[in-house]
Amino acid sequence: MSFALDEDQLQFRASVRQFLTAYSAEQDVRRLMASDRGYDPDVWSLIARQLELQGLGIPEKFGGSGFSSVEVGIALEEMGRALLCAPYFSTAALAVPLLVHSGDDAACAEYLPEVAAGRLVVTVAIAEASGRWDADGVTTEARLGTGGGWRLSGEKSFVIDGHTADKILVTARTTEGIGVFVIDGGAEGVSRSALKTLDQTRRLARVTLSDSPGRLLASPADGWELAEHALRHGAACLAMESVGGAQRTLDMAVDYVRTREQFGRAIGSFQAIKHRCADLLVRVESARSAAYHSIRACAEEAEDFALVASLAKAYCTDVYFAAAVENIQLHGGIGFTWEHPAHLYFRRAKSSQLLLGDSSHHRDIVAYHSGI
Repeated sequence: MSFALDEDQLQFRASVRQFLTAYSAEQDVRRLMASDRGYDPDVWSLIARQLELQGLGIPEKFGGSGFSSVEVGIALEEMGRALLCAPYFSTAALAVPLLVHSGDDAACAEYLPEVAAGRLVVTVAIAEASGRWDADGVTTEARLGTGGGWRLSGEKSFVIDGHTADKILVTARTTEGIGVFVIDGGAEGVSRSALKTLDQTRRLARVTLSDSPGRLLASPADGWELAEHALRHGAACLAMESVGGAQRTLDMAVDYVRTREQFGRAIGSFQAIKHRCADLLVRVESARSAAYHSIRACAEEAEDFALVASLAKAYCTDVYFAAAVENIQLHGGIGFTWEHPAHLYFRRAKSSQLLLGDSSHHRDIVAYHSGI
């Protein structure tokens, strides 16, 4: 399996970076993280019109570009570098692969063209108050109502962009197993509230369902398989995003030690500082290899995808956090201030470690699939 990007993919990455340089500068990130919505709808629409990023992983028959998960991962790597405040991860990394993998052509035909056009934000709700991302953690219930439609009751937590999403794909238990249901964000009995979190650049919400109407997307026999597919895809994408953030923090640290002087010399000329930067570079490059391997395994539906996605998620988010910490340390006192952007990456790195299950959870998955 080759991990090198081809010329078209390199040009695509350059185009995404150029766009984000213009629309996701530090002042834009700080403005949006302080807003109620958490993102700019005009920029979200512009992303769809100019770059068509929302439709990358959507088949052409449903209005998308028909690219693979690799291109989605490349976009997320650049978004992680720029800390883009937008519902891209929830929509493109979680909801779109779940919809496409469901085989429900009617639902795909209804929702995916709107997603590709930037007119619909969709997210996935799996975890609950327990914080578990496995089947045993699903306690939300779904039952058939008197009129034949499904009604859902329960509480979902840590729902990415759940406070603003137009549609929410919810896992819920039925008498036959776990199903996936489409819930309208403004439907009867749906209550949504944004959570106070460490990372203000990525919004999480609590979604409470009280006998809320839902549309069955997958049969209870296939529902958890769909949810697992979305989680694996999300893990691989989160690894890519984390590599972008880790590389950015490494660049920030290196740029600073090149110019900061002590005793008449740039501190980057001190051997101890050189070693710290070199060690961090090795870890970031190793994380990039792991992330690229996992996203290609996803695109090619490799047999070991579940293993490599969890391996990459655990390793890359840990490296990102280590890089964010090292960046603050190398900056010294200024790195601890609110005015410096180092803490924004530190917060994103820590939240990414916990999102979709912490590193211990994913190492357990690796052990299981390795037969350990």
